[in-house]
Amino acid sequence: MKIVVIGAGMGGMTAAARLARTGHSVTLYEASDTFGGKLRTEWIGKFAFDTGPSLLTLPAVYKDFFIRTGKPLGLLCEIKAVDPSFDYRFADGTKLSFTNLSRHHTLNAITSAYGEDVSRQWDQMMKRATKMWDVSREPFIESELGSPFTLLRRSTLLRDIFTIAPWKSLRKFANEQLQDQHLRYILDRYATYSGSDPRKAPAVLATIAYVEEAFGAWHIKGGLGTLATLVYQRCIDVSVDIHFNSKVEEITVERGVATGVRLADGSQVRADAVIANADATLIYNDLIKGEKRKLRKVRKNLEHTEASIAGFSLLLGLRKDGSPALSHHTVLFPENYDDEFDAIFTRKLPVDKPTIYICAPNDEQMVKDSNFESWSVLVNAPHHGPGGFDWSNENFARSYANRIIDQIEERGISVRDRLESLTIRTPADLERTVLAPGGSIYGTSSNGARAAFMRARNRSPIKNLYCVGGSAHPGGGLPLVGMSGEIVANAVGSAQSARPKQN
Repeated sequence: MKIVVIGAGMGGMTAAARLARTGHSVTLYEASDTFGGKLRTEWIGKFAFDTGPSLLTLPAVYKDFFIRTGKPLGLLCEIKAVDPSFDYRFADGTKLSFTNLSRHHTLNAITSAYGEDVSRQWDQMMKRATKMWDVSREPFIESELGSPFTLLRRSTLLRDIFTIAPWKSLRKFANEQLQDQHLRYILDRYATYSGSDPRKAPAVLATIAYVEEAFGAWHIKGGLGTLATLVYQRCIDVSVDIHFNSKVEEITVERGVATGVRLADGSQVRADAVIANADATLIYNDLIKGEKRKLRKVRKNLEHTEASIAGFSLLLGLRKDGSPALSHHTVLFPENYDDEFDAIFTRKLPVDKPTIYICAPNDEQMVKDSNFESWSVLVNAPHHGPGGFDWSNENFARSYANRIIDQIEERGISVRDRLESLTIRTPADLERTVLAPGGSIYGTSSNGARAAFMRARNRSPIKNLYCVGGSAHPGGGLPLVGMSGEIVANAVGSAQSARPKQN
């Protein structure tokens, strides 16, 4: 088949390479001058920063990709376990570190910090999260998502429903399972992994806690962007024809069937299948003209979805001063976590005292001098533009950045007296650089029990058009986007098998 892929994000590239490896002719068009989408390691002076994902979970997703398309990933880069996986610090002055790949050591840390009863709470919650993962992994995550009614055929339906508890929010689940507020804050945070509000997001997001513990938290030496470089190279190795600075203006459709694309320069490219690695709102509202009847339902679903959390980032180049290095991942929780979600989803304003996430890799390959270290600081933020907050005011961005640094220093972490460089990235910047509407990191949130079924399906209502990437099933984040690439490649392959043979 002749296949066109729109977008060189991780979903688009992994689908393209898998299909090219099986003998298809694959051409990929990317609007920008580089690959990787949101996954980037950027050099600014003497410092390198992961400006998108800063943690790899479920590495087996990408190990499988590399094995199936050529050389194993382990031969191409150095993957290091992040230990502790997270260092949580609370407004009351207490701290808690989660040990990578060890519930036993994590439970001991909880016992030391808050007592044995609190440790038992976390253990019981994780046992329930494990069952949730076992139930949801195959039908909801690793497979194409069909109608909710297709799940009614499962023989274990009733048991599965009570395990997942789709009527419960993550917050309600946390309140039932965890009496200790410190642990509730940690569990709430997993909603933000999908850009969501824990008071509305489904309880099944607790499985992320299980996935982090069971499969580990990992860093790739040189920065997570190394993974994007390796996937891009694999695309080249299997003969994917990649064109940068080539914006697709339209997905051409004839009688409800995708027939190719029209580029910004006016040229038409015919194809047997089109794979779109772009935000679903752009695909269905901008790239496809007309088709009102076929797309009525999907467009209505998109209208009812809520934009995911965006991010305000500080890229800090620092001099080492002899003080103990931060853990790879440090989370500074505020006193009032609910105010953060009220600000983002209700008031649509920057959070006055947000949760502050600091990624300090301590990776010698991410600095030009051993006396330096690079930190990526991220706080959750409302999306940019209509219905959100206007992040285009540079003076406000600088003022807000200083407020964030003030709050870091108030927690006893030195920044200003060793600052070498400061770069600010707002949701408006993310929208401009990777065409993410409003700078929303995950496209749409998982707010509500039906959110998963309102996310773009991998098979579009338009025949021969497929959706891949963070705004499509199964969702955002490196592992899910990689799974999306596999799901779409398999769907294209099965569609080809179903085509009538030519004499």
